[in-house]
Order: sequence, then C-alpha cells, then structure tokens
Amino acid sequence: MAPTLDLEFVRAHFPALADGWTIMENAGGTLVPTQVIDWLDGYLRRNQVQPGAAFPASAEAETKIHEGQRAIAALIGADRSEVMIGPSTTMNVFLLSHAIRPWLKPGDEVIVTNLDHEANNGAWRRLAEIGATIKEWRFDPDTCELAAEGLRALLTERTRLVCFTQCSNVVGVIHDVAALTRVAHDAGALVCVDAVAYAPHRALDVKALDVDFYLFSLYKLYGPHLAALYGKRELFQKARALNHFFIGENDIPLKLNPGGVNHELTASLAGIGGYIDALHERHFPRSNADRRDRARQVFGLVADHEQALNAVVLDFLANHPKVRLNGSRDPSKATRVPTFTFTVPGRDATEIPQALLNDRIGIRAGDFYARRAIDAWGVGGRGGVVRASLVHYNTVEEAHRLVAALDRVL
Repeated sequence: MAPTLDLEFVRAHFPALADGWTIMENAGGTLVPTQVIDWLDGYLRRNQVQPGAAFPASAEAETKIHEGQRAIAALIGADRSEVMIGPSTTMNVFLLSHAIRPWLKPGDEVIVTNLDHEANNGAWRRLAEIGATIKEWRFDPDTCELAAEGLRALLTERTRLVCFTQCSNVVGVIHDVAALTRVAHDAGALVCVDAVAYAPHRALDVKALDVDFYLFSLYKLYGPHLAALYGKRELFQKARALNHFFIGENDIPLKLNPGGVNHELTASLAGIGGYIDALHERHFPRSNADRRDRARQVFGLVADHEQALNAVVLDFLANHPKVRLNGSRDPSKATRVPTFTFTVPGRDATEIPQALLNDRIGIRAGDFYARRAIDAWGVGGRGGVVRASLVHYNTVEEAHRLVAALDRVL
C-alpha cells in the first residue's frame, strides 16, 4: 500500500507554523524548512568570505554555493550550467529578454498571454521597442484556461517565441505544457514557461517537457528569496552575454547573470533538496532512488494530499451562492493545485481577508501581479480577487477552518 503524507512530520520542519496561524498565502511565498535555515545559518557563521580562494573558509564557501546550484538543477533534471539563479523571476526574465534580443528582427512575432504573472509578460512586450510584433493569447473566460486552439490561431512562420504559464497564480489550473510546447515547436517557435505557481506542488522535469526556458521562484518552493531560470544549454550559449567583458561566452550561466549569485542564499538552496530527502526517507525508507526519483515520489504524496485539500475548498466555493470562483471546479490533482481565487459581487475583495484575522487565518486579496487577468474579469476596481493558496503543510482540518470562516463572513 502506498504511504500517505505524514503531516505531523512535515509540519515539524517549519518553525513558522508554531505561532498558531493558518497560513494560506503560500502562492505569494512559502515558509522555509529547518534544512534551509540551517544551511543559511551555517554559511553566515563559517563562510561569509569571498568564495573561491585557497584558504578553508573560502574554498568551502565555493563548494557550498555549487552544492546549492546542483541541488536545484537536480530537482528539475538539468545540469548546473543550465540553471541561472537570480534575485527574482521578474529580473531573470528581464535579463533573458535582453540576452535574446539579437535573435529577433523587425516583424518577428512574440506571443504572450493575458493570464500570466507580469514577470512572464512585461519584459517580452517591451520587445516591441525593437520592432517585434506582440500577440496576445487570451484565456478562455469560461474555463480560465489557455487553449491549444487559441495558440494555433496566432502562430505563423514569423513566430519566434511563445511565453505562457504552467499554472496561473490566480487560477490554479494546470496546463499541459508538453502538449502546448509541441504545438509551438511544430511552428518553429521557442517557449518560455512560467512554473512559479506550479513548482511548490508537483515534481519538475524540464527534459520531459522539452521546454526551452523555464522559470520558477525558489521562495515559493520552500527556499530563500531567489529564483531560477532554466535554459537549454545550446540556447544559453547562443544568447548574448550580459556580464563583464572578461566573462567568457561559454561561461554559462554566469555570462547571463551580472554580479553573479547571492552567495549565502544560493548555498542555502541545498536545504530544499535536504528537506525533500528527509520526506523521502520518512515515507520510502531504505530506497536507493536518485534525487529526481526521490522528488517524484515525494511530490506524488503531495499531490494526493493536495487533492483532498482541493475537495474541501472547492466543494464550498463552487456551491456558495454568493461566490464567483475562477477556474476549474474539478478537485483532481491532474487538473489543478490548491490555489483558489474568487470574488463576491457587491463586495470589495480586500474586506474578506481582513474579516478572517480574528480566526488567525492568513489569506490575501489583490491582483497578485496578474493585472491583465484581473482586468479581463473586470474586478480591478473592487480590490481584485480574494486568494487562498494552500500547500502540502496545510492540513485538511485547516481547509475546513477556512471554509467555516468564509461561510461566516460571506
């Protein structure tokens, strides 16, 4: 019999859960486990020197930084040279957009969506400054999904890049990235996929998806405030260097990352892998699986647990007469993650999180930098949408607490 997620064991790794609050604003940033905290503390105590010198503290610092980079690369099935660690997804996309500008000629087409977070939107739209034609792939207003038919209608022989989300931070619906990528590739276009809202919930495998560029924020994957950009090796090598002139063209990803990585935070990324390893050892003892398989097995348990969370929250939101729910009503782990947004006609969205403070439940309202989706729904002037976003350390009991509190305030 397959194991079920041991929530007591999981929650013991997150010190911030001890204050009695129910945190359900995890799409804005997850809590961090003790492994990440310990790595960061250890680096600051012993290795806060310039890395790469011969003396022990410096040599060890470089080793720790590389270990953090390798941990994230292994987690997504990539090589360390294919993963750039930067300060945020917004900044990583900004840098990438400048690195590939020389690939574009006036009239070349870039497809973006009105569903994505602005991180995978604004920098690409600015390519119009060099003569690129920007096309908008709009989500279906009924399903809140990006349909393949909509993409096919926009693709032409001039399309060079398609930018879309694996899972919106204001909908929670999972898109079939591999299938959509094939559609774009068949038309000769590259893809850049935003996985920020997906990464905390499921195992990641960039090679299986065959994506060209892949984005996710590490502070939303149980780590520090950093972000990762994956790029196929040949594309990173082809891209224009953005760093100092003496950084070699083959020195990837450093040539794309002015100033390099944050040392102590990058070192602490090894703690994300350590946390996943701890969960794996707890649930699959004496296994000899590699890191990718360990992550796949752990996130399989996470998906099962999150489906139970989905069922509780969706049963309430989808059936409440005052609620307009965005996205799928299907709780299946195959189709959505537990990120829920809704509006209540006639009420400002910001009232509702405020009303839950006495219940010690933390949710939020706003546009969540998905302003184009909020505008498409026409709710920008009413505080945007209410968002409750759960992850695997949230319990089914907490989901019921949320539902009961919302029922009272609605």
